[in-house]
Amino acid sequence: MGRDSENTSSSRELLASKKTLREILEVAIQFEKAAQDFYTDLIPKVGKQIRYLVEELAEEEEQHYNLFSELLVNPEIESQLSDMVATPPSNNRFSDAVQAKDMGETPDDQSILQYALSREQAAMEQYTSLAAEVEEGPIKDLFTYLAHEETEHKNELEKIYYKVIHSGGV
Repeated sequence: MGRDSENTSSSRELLASKKTLREILEVAIQFEKAAQDFYTDLIPKVGKQIRYLVEELAEEEEQHYNLFSELLVNPEIESQLSDMVATPPSNNRFSDAVQAKDMGETPDDQSILQYALSREQAAMEQYTSLAAEVEEGPIKDLFTYLAHEETEHKNELEKIYYKVIHSGGV
């Protein structure tokens, strides 16, 4: 392979590893909406011992959805929406999580908690990586804030998972 072919190939890979900030925000909006819908749909299906958590997560994911939606139409950042941002290594897993898993009509608490943990982990990794890639300002602040929120969600889920699975109940 000649030098020109190698340069073209690496340029294509570099371009493929970047997305516009608008594209990243749109995927994040889809992810948060899917998370909100996922948790909302689970509320009547889960046991009483974790229902409060699922309700709380649905509300918080709705808030995240609203934050991203408002940011996308914020005139203060409009000029940054076409900026190219390196996509994090977690991007494929995060994008895959936009399609929430169907847990069925009677999901068990362990399966719900395991799946919720994987979603929160993907979001935490994605937002942490994106916060490191963008310039100082409202976008970085939002990614940093949401990385922290998703970390808190994950930690809370882990505590409850331990109680439910290893202690026989909450």
